[in-house]
Amino acid sequence: MKIKILSRKFIKPSTSTPEKLRTYKISCTDEVNPTMNVVGILYYPSTDNIGNLINLEKSLEEILPQFYPFAGRYIKENHSVDCSDQGVEYIEAQVDHELLEIIGSGVEPVELNDLLPVEVGAADEASDPIMFVQINKFKCGGVAIATTISHRIVDASSLGTFLSAWAKASRGDNTEPIIPNFDSPFYFPGENLGELDFGTIRTRDPTIVTKRILFDKKAIANLRARVSHLYEKSDRPPSRVLVVSSFLSEALMRCDHTKLGKPRDCIISQAVNIRERTVPPLSKYSCGNLVSLGLVERSAEETKSLDFERLVPLLGNTARKAVSNCLKILSNGQDGHKILVDEFAGATDKSHDDNLNGIWFTDWSKFGFYDNDFGFGKPIWTSVANIPIKNLIIMLNTKENDGIEAWVHLHEKDMPYFEQDEEIKKLTT
Repeated sequence: MKIKILSRKFIKPSTSTPEKLRTYKISCTDEVNPTMNVVGILYYPSTDNIGNLINLEKSLEEILPQFYPFAGRYIKENHSVDCSDQGVEYIEAQVDHELLEIIGSGVEPVELNDLLPVEVGAADEASDPIMFVQINKFKCGGVAIATTISHRIVDASSLGTFLSAWAKASRGDNTEPIIPNFDSPFYFPGENLGELDFGTIRTRDPTIVTKRILFDKKAIANLRARVSHLYEKSDRPPSRVLVVSSFLSEALMRCDHTKLGKPRDCIISQAVNIRERTVPPLSKYSCGNLVSLGLVERSAEETKSLDFERLVPLLGNTARKAVSNCLKILSNGQDGHKILVDEFAGATDKSHDDNLNGIWFTDWSKFGFYDNDFGFGKPIWTSVANIPIKNLIIMLNTKENDGIEAWVHLHEKDMPYFEQDEEIKKLTT
């Protein structure tokens, strides 16, 4: 793809941020995140007219006062955001392709990075806007709205909240207002902690490659059928995310064994959104990094028998325990720190061990990306791009809301084993 930048500007909040909010101290859960941006791309077949694109800018101005840290700049030395309304960098670009040429499997995931306004790892310097938006215009009249925001400040759920609020403002929908809050530093004050090392760099990392795997309605049904005997007494079958996580965990451990000729110790991490699960409940629209982990650790010997039928109940029980542990997070400061910071740091440290296979799952399927109508209909596709973190699997919803798109990020030396795995080939050929 060739991308031609048409314009760049800064969109500033329509009203100035009050003096008392000019400094936003980040929380300890923000401090430990890797230096990178959270990214999302929404694809629309047609914007109908230029007025709709102008309205995107106007509505962005209107909602930024509520999302005031997003228009600021991060000050690394102070672990804080200078919220002086410097603005969101807003870019318009022309793409030399038809939109349908790149939807779904039309391009390699790394090519989608060209639609992003900034590299995934380029974040947190004083000159970096915390948020970028790029409006990519296709030859057919379609657009892709690509948004990036520093992971130092927020997580993917927060990005979902922002996009929902922006879309509502853009289409003039005043019902059920989305009121964000930035209260995580109150509950989890900053401690001047160092960030955890995920190996992210400011430039594109060619050693990490991405494979997009679609688990459609039929594939999900087949996976559920394989474990139906385990859920005969249950009203609900295992979730889409659970069966996909279990299937991919088995495949990745199998590929690791094939590559090395022997099994390794393994740690499987599942990110759990803590919003609405704490006591008192944090708002659904709380902005920040509000995630705990469900962790499964097994020895090399134990992984030999860890097949799909065992992984489904194991990962399911682990996720339920992580959700249950959310009840403790605000009731006891030590418990909250252990759950949100210490376990994250411990899992990250272990994943650097050459004798251990670390696998990271994060579920973005419930963040409403397919509901974002800016006044020209809902998106026909939503995506991430190539994210430079090894063994990271991001799970997105499908447009029909009955499948999962798994974006699997592996080291370039590991990807051939994954792509040639017989179970994976059944899904991709």
